Amino acid sequence: MPKTLTDLTTALLVALAAVTTVYFGGIAAETAVLYPNIFRDPPESLVAAREFLVAASPSSFFPPLGLTIIVAGAAAVLLTWRAPGVRWRIVAAAAVFLCCEFLFSAWFFWPRNTIMFVDPVGTHPDEYLRAVAAEFTAGHWVRVIGSAATAALVATGSLTWYRGRVLARASRVGAAGAA
Repeated sequence: MPKTLTDLTTALLVALAAVTTVYFGGIAAETAVLYPNIFRDPPESLVAAREFLVAASPSSFFPPLGLTIIVAGAAAVLLTWRAPGVRWRIVAAAAVFLCCEFLFSAWFFWPRNTIMFVDPVGTHPDEYLRAVAAEFTAGHWVRVIGSAATAALVATGSLTWYRGRVLARASRVGAAGAA
């Protein structure tokens, strides 16, 4: 259990760095493993994906993890507010995540997910499904870049925080030794 606010901040930043890295890893794995199968030959591959992604799907994994990142990110912004070198990296990470992962997804991906995976099979013409799938895979790169940038910003912010703590401790030890 953290003893001080500094310890709490350190623990939160380590956890946030881990969660954003896992999120990025999930996006990267989805891109490399799932998407080539899901989007290989719409509409047949979309039907196969519906049949395969029954027990769990990306929508089972990313929303709860995304909410965790948003809540932890907001807490990290508050806890690092007095450390400008850290604060602006965490603020930027939160802004990138909100824009690229949440707002862009709600605006761009959710309607396309409905068309491809929720609407009954046969609702849309094959050519339309191919176009929607192509738009989806092209737009997906916004999420890949956004999740990579978020993870990188949180990692550099966390390392900057940690470096500041180490230097502060070293100066206290040095001052005590000089006395």
